[in-house]
Amino acid sequence: MTCGRFSFFCPLHHSMAPPLLDLHSHCLLLRLRRPTSGLLLLHLRLKPLSSFSYTTTTSSSSSTTSSSQVPRLPPRIHGPSLRRGRRLPGETNGPLSFARIFDLAALRVPAAACAPLERRLRGHLLNWPRVRNVVRLPGDDGGYDILLFPASPPSPPTPLSPPTAVARREKLAREFNARGFVQFPNLAKMSRPPARKRKGKKDEGGGEAAVTAWDSKDKIYVVEVVGEGKEHGDEWMGLVGEEGFGRSVWRGGPTRLLLLDESYAKRRVDELPEAVKVVLDHETNKDGSSAYEPVQCQLTLFYNYWPMSEVLEELLPEGIIVPTGFETVGHIAHLNLRDEHLPYKKLIAQVVLDKNKPKIQTVVNKTDAIQNDYRIMQLEVLAGIDSLVTTVIESGLRFQVDLSTVYWNSRLSTERQRLVDHVFKNSDVVCDVFSGVGPIAISAAKKVKYVYANDLNPTSVEYLERNIVLNKLERKIEVFNMDARRFISSIYSSQHVHPVTQVVMNLPNDAAEFLDVFRGISRNNQSGLTCVMPKIHVYGFSKAEDPEYDFHERINLTLGENVTDVEMHRVRLVAPGKWMLCASFTLPESVASSKPNYIAC
Repeated sequence: MTCGRFSFFCPLHHSMAPPLLDLHSHCLLLRLRRPTSGLLLLHLRLKPLSSFSYTTTTSSSSSTTSSSQVPRLPPRIHGPSLRRGRRLPGETNGPLSFARIFDLAALRVPAAACAPLERRLRGHLLNWPRVRNVVRLPGDDGGYDILLFPASPPSPPTPLSPPTAVARREKLAREFNARGFVQFPNLAKMSRPPARKRKGKKDEGGGEAAVTAWDSKDKIYVVEVVGEGKEHGDEWMGLVGEEGFGRSVWRGGPTRLLLLDESYAKRRVDELPEAVKVVLDHETNKDGSSAYEPVQCQLTLFYNYWPMSEVLEELLPEGIIVPTGFETVGHIAHLNLRDEHLPYKKLIAQVVLDKNKPKIQTVVNKTDAIQNDYRIMQLEVLAGIDSLVTTVIESGLRFQVDLSTVYWNSRLSTERQRLVDHVFKNSDVVCDVFSGVGPIAISAAKKVKYVYANDLNPTSVEYLERNIVLNKLERKIEVFNMDARRFISSIYSSQHVHPVTQVVMNLPNDAAEFLDVFRGISRNNQSGLTCVMPKIHVYGFSKAEDPEYDFHERINLTLGENVTDVEMHRVRLVAPGKWMLCASFTLPESVASSKPNYIAC
């Protein structure tokens, strides 16, 4: 072999025409040509995959058909999909219109041999999300006409003598094992924590709970054995888990179904992989038949099985982008629908509610941008209960909010945690100028020395005070309800015991415009203490190509001086080309001692 060429010599009759053979499975092109010596010289040339033409050669006519004459089939979609499977007959509306039936092959095996076979056949079993490849049959406990063990005759009763203290202790020791007090239910409840209820998981289908009806709202999938249980006129006798397998119930013990991979659905036994055939031939009954029986099944996946994105893709017209993300605030799902989604907003909201129960109980959509001083969003309830009062748990803290009267943004939880964990110190005194209901102020109060919290919205201040009491931080937070400029001026002009070391200004639309209040704050210091230059964290939006430079220039313009040492942090991309930034810098002493350029309130 030299440079990807292979040479073979074999005799060839001179009257034969040099044929052309294509071996596509090995990506090789074979060319046969007859040399002058009478021997056949066969060359194999490597041919790139991109230049392949699918050909079929028949031995009778030696004719070749090019792939350009045969239409190419689309690639097969593996796994469950709403685009595959068969619909339920007669179901065009409602949740049952999303039911899909898939044909599968399975092995019916004794329950005792199920676990070893599952490990042995790994790679050949069904591997679909949320579908178990082992189907339990709680109604199939086997027959009793075949005894696995001979029953021993009952022994005659013996007179009981009162046990001694030693015998009672030995009996108690035998009845106590690693699981707890076996014979004492009350002690068992006290010695072990109660097990979590898994009713929902057991009822998903093929579990311990029986599957009884197609229109059950709680079912995710159901497995039916084809051709069984229909002789007596009951169409549900073949359902796995309710009536077992009807007339074909195995005798001698319970059975299980091992669902095989979907590619084995229409194959005969001799077409199955060797690993499966070895299993079928390994265990035999006394009559020579296999102890494991291959059966044909139908797996029906219901509406509850399909994810939200796939259901919306099926419902919405083609070409419309499927909305997949939303903000979660307690039990409320907050959507930001586009204009193209508004005609289908109720439908989208109902799917979001169905696919996120019981955590989500209300779905709302923002109808307009925030245009008021209180940062209140205009929300429309699309599905679920109408209450917008909820409780949010963030970093172990509880916050009560009413989205109809206060502002809350769960997407800033990571930014709030960054400030608390990596910026604030235990000895800091934090001033939260736009605190809202207190996500930053209360989180910081768990770590820092003291917090001053302010907000202009009186309803936000009311919820802020509730959340302070709810998290037991009354002694570390002082609350204000006033304008931001007046608040900062009062903090630096009054005789407060705690000098401020950190200032947070989280109002991205307008926060940079309030920086001029820091001009001359050291002149108004009446506490007699040294004025500490605070570190300011101001937030803002920018649509510029260089958002950091743009935001920095706006800060310099408001302060009236060039602040050199500014740390810029990109918080998140709120819209295409629009960044939310956090600028952190220590207030220059020249700014603090300069003459104010604003009118005090």
